[in-house]
Amino acid sequence: MEIAHSFWMQRCLQLAVLGEGATAPNPMVGAVLVHEGRVIGEGYHRRFGEAHAEVNCVASVREEDYGLVRVATMYVSLEPCAHFGKTPPCTELIISHQIPRVVIGCEDPFAAVSGKGIVRLREAGVDVVTGVLETECMRLNRRFFTFHLRKRPYLILKWARSRDGFIALPGLRKVRISSVLTDRLVHRWRSEEAGILIGSHTAEYDDPALTTRLWTGPSPIRIVLDRSGRLPDYLRVFQGSTPTMVFTRDVQRRKGATEWLSVFPPQRFLEEVMGILHERQVLSVIVEGGAGVLEAFIRAGLWDEARIITGEGYLRDGLREPILEGGAPVKEFAVGSDLVRFFEHQS
Repeated sequence: MEIAHSFWMQRCLQLAVLGEGATAPNPMVGAVLVHEGRVIGEGYHRRFGEAHAEVNCVASVREEDYGLVRVATMYVSLEPCAHFGKTPPCTELIISHQIPRVVIGCEDPFAAVSGKGIVRLREAGVDVVTGVLETECMRLNRRFFTFHLRKRPYLILKWARSRDGFIALPGLRKVRISSVLTDRLVHRWRSEEAGILIGSHTAEYDDPALTTRLWTGPSPIRIVLDRSGRLPDYLRVFQGSTPTMVFTRDVQRRKGATEWLSVFPPQRFLEEVMGILHERQVLSVIVEGGAGVLEAFIRAGLWDEARIITGEGYLRDGLREPILEGGAPVKEFAVGSDLVRFFEHQS
């Protein structure tokens, strides 16, 4: 039975990931209805504000199989909700369709759910099994879990380095380190996160647009750390339709799609910024700042994942890359002549 549960939960995970990039700040969820080893319905949460996985799963059942719903088992990768949000509670859907058994991957950390869905189902006489592929289910929604449990966005540090460990030329002069092919991958990464963050030096010296122009996905909210509020209005992060949030010590201006926010106290600047982003429902942030910003996040222990790109060339002098402390290697792969390495924070 445990093998069967794992098999169908794996299918839930396959379905859930189809909603990647479209469900935030909600989680990715997949659901499958099984009767005597045969799938009679399946679905996933497609987009924020739309029907949940359980609803789509039941709705997919063919007319000739509808009578089997009340003797089937529903597998779902995350605990069904028991509260009214943008959609009605999924627990009531399950109960109203008299589904006798529900197998759940992991509990929902969101305070409005967090165990309440399981309790509601059991109170209604539903046989509930929990913790099937729990680690895999939690990892799929690691951004969602970090956001609710740590009260901050999921943080990804990203930088490109030369083979000898430099990220810029002397004087912070711009230099191409990674390939054009890797640039497309980076823009795909951007499309998967809610926000992208840089510091004032990167904004001023590199003048990046911080969009997904090399990929088809949505551009993240642009986040700039400008403590002194000195950045000029003509920079590209202040142009276009993509919103920009600037965190500074003293708000003196507001222009177009740019929002300026004061942050105090200065000695807890990053922590305060993360708290505001949490309040604004920014589920995840990719940090593409310079060495100073990256090192500040590392020193504060404010990171969950790091992605480091090593180009094929040598710079021999310039600005050294940050030292990643507390990171465990997870995977690596080649993109053309570049090497991409992933690390996870061991906290």
